[in-house]
Amino acid sequence: MATETVAKPRTSARVGVQKFGTFLSGMIMPNIGAFIAWGLITALFIEKGWIPVAELGGFGTDAEGKPNVGIVGPMVTYLLPILIAYTGGRMVYDVRGGVVGAIATMGVIAGTDSPMFIGAMIMGPLGAWTMKQIDRLWDGKIRPGFEMLVNNFSAGIWGAALALGGFYGLSYLVKWFTDRAGEVVEFLVNNGLLPLTSIFIEPAKVLFLNNAINHGVLTPLGIQQSLEQGKSILFLLEANPGPGLGILLAYMFFGRGAAKASAPGAAIIHFLGGIHEIYFPYVLMKPILILAAIGGGMTGIATMAITNSGLVAPAAPGSIIAVLAQTSRDSYVGVILAVILATAVSFLIAAVILRTSKNKGDDDLSAATSRMEAMKGKKSSVSSALTGESSSATPGTVLTRPVKNIVFACDAGMGSSAMGASVLRNKIKAAGFPDVKVTNSAIANLNDNYDVVVTHQDLTERAQPRTASAVHYSVDNFMNSPRYEEIVELVRSSNTEGAVSEAGTTATPAAGTQPAAAAATAAPTHGAHAAEPATAVDGQAAEGKGVLLRESVILNGTSRDRDAAIDEAGKLLLDRGAVDVSYVHAMHEREESVSTYMGSFLAIPHGTNDAKEHINHSAVSIIRYPEGIDWGGKQVKFVVGVAGINNEHLHILSSIAKIFTNKAQVAQLEEATTVDEVLELFGKVNS
Repeated sequence: MATETVAKPRTSARVGVQKFGTFLSGMIMPNIGAFIAWGLITALFIEKGWIPVAELGGFGTDAEGKPNVGIVGPMVTYLLPILIAYTGGRMVYDVRGGVVGAIATMGVIAGTDSPMFIGAMIMGPLGAWTMKQIDRLWDGKIRPGFEMLVNNFSAGIWGAALALGGFYGLSYLVKWFTDRAGEVVEFLVNNGLLPLTSIFIEPAKVLFLNNAINHGVLTPLGIQQSLEQGKSILFLLEANPGPGLGILLAYMFFGRGAAKASAPGAAIIHFLGGIHEIYFPYVLMKPILILAAIGGGMTGIATMAITNSGLVAPAAPGSIIAVLAQTSRDSYVGVILAVILATAVSFLIAAVILRTSKNKGDDDLSAATSRMEAMKGKKSSVSSALTGESSSATPGTVLTRPVKNIVFACDAGMGSSAMGASVLRNKIKAAGFPDVKVTNSAIANLNDNYDVVVTHQDLTERAQPRTASAVHYSVDNFMNSPRYEEIVELVRSSNTEGAVSEAGTTATPAAGTQPAAAAATAAPTHGAHAAEPATAVDGQAAEGKGVLLRESVILNGTSRDRDAAIDEAGKLLLDRGAVDVSYVHAMHEREESVSTYMGSFLAIPHGTNDAKEHINHSAVSIIRYPEGIDWGGKQVKFVVGVAGINNEHLHILSSIAKIFTNKAQVAQLEEATTVDEVLELFGKVNS
């Protein structure tokens, strides 16, 4: 059947830039150790370094009159760009993408005498993405025994082609762009205009747009400048901790309430830990304080420009310790002055604003932190320092009672969590503990009354602050995760007579889990689904409509990729009047945040928690793809679209979970030739 594609909602330009900046940062940050190593070697051994060594620094000639190559030049010319390219390629297409991206980048490196960081950021992901598309052309068509031959030669041939293209084409374009960008920076420096960049950089930091600027432009240009001059001012345009420290100091003296009380701790994390995002909520509580950050940033940049100071390599994170470690030998006075003066100016401006304002900054700091996280697009790793919530668990903590309440949490609480809870519930019952309650819930509805919390690994960070006293387990496979056996063992050990003494039993989950003290109170059912809903497969939901009907089952789906499959499953729900089109949009949105791949060739796309208002009645659609489709790097043969109100859809999800944890029944489902066989199979599971 033809599938009508449902257009996905557009995202804002800010979100797009954030994602782009995050991707750039993802290529740079894992390799910061290599940048630091290069920076230290440069600071020590170049001609203007602390311990000049010609053979290492690459200056002068050897005994035979040949120029010394050293290791500073080769590291910045070859090692760092190739590491960036490999990391970017791996982000797109795992190790295979990383290898092809690194091969392609060698062409760009060899095509010019400039460090090709921007070229690496382009060729790494591009090489991986194109290799992924090429592999799709013959996916599933290679004769057994020839897979390695085809894979190796295709990667080699395509990598070589990209390297040639980079050598003869992209290298010149990147060199031209780098030269022009360098001329812009030189113009700003020569005309005393460089401090004006703070007008853009400081607001961008608070809006989480700084990664695109810092890692996409400033770091590559700074390294080029450092290679030529031994240092660069560009490394400290964004990383100077002074502006943020000044704002936090102003709150310490002139703020009120939670903001004043938390500012000292935030200042320590910001200045010594280098986590600048911790001061963003303080600015968001009173947005006019961005003027203080801009003033401090401009002062710091002007100070470095006047004193001709700079760093030899990026300071990441932006801690004063990292800044001083990467400071050029002749720049300590200028850099330290830049930080001190930036702090002073930022403090003075923020103090005046707070002193003259009716609102002294005693707004709800938690609300400001939430706004910050909403703009960032994910949970802040340091928000607990502001809100008092624990964002991480403590290894080896003490269980003071047997495990009685387990919750499986996901974004919406009606799809992934319901399936996972059903699988885990069956395992715990089979182990002989039927009284242990296993429920599922949306993360937004969690409270701190559970003994154990299970989440997808991408959601654990969001669930922990709401359930700080629970043992947390992260899973990446909902059908047969090895974590489930560890949870069963924890239930068994904590509920066995004598296992829980008056002093408590220490629970130390295996690697990959994040334990914490279990709660001593029973979990209420509010916000979580009941363990065993009563609706049957062909039973009647609200308004007398069945959850799973014949017309919602397709044995041969027509889609060829994940997004089209979501549209196909969503259209079946639309055709039944179960949802409106906004819910299908939300299915795509949910997939972008966390994959709904469950394991065992199964995916269950469903909407976000906020999309429940777009559900008219509960319904489930089932589509089989005999040849399989790619689902974020996983093969999926069965797509189950889910829309549920309250508990009406959970019985069928429980049935599906039982089937997909049984290899024999999965095989039956793969071999089914009629819709009746599919419906009958689910009926047998529930009998």
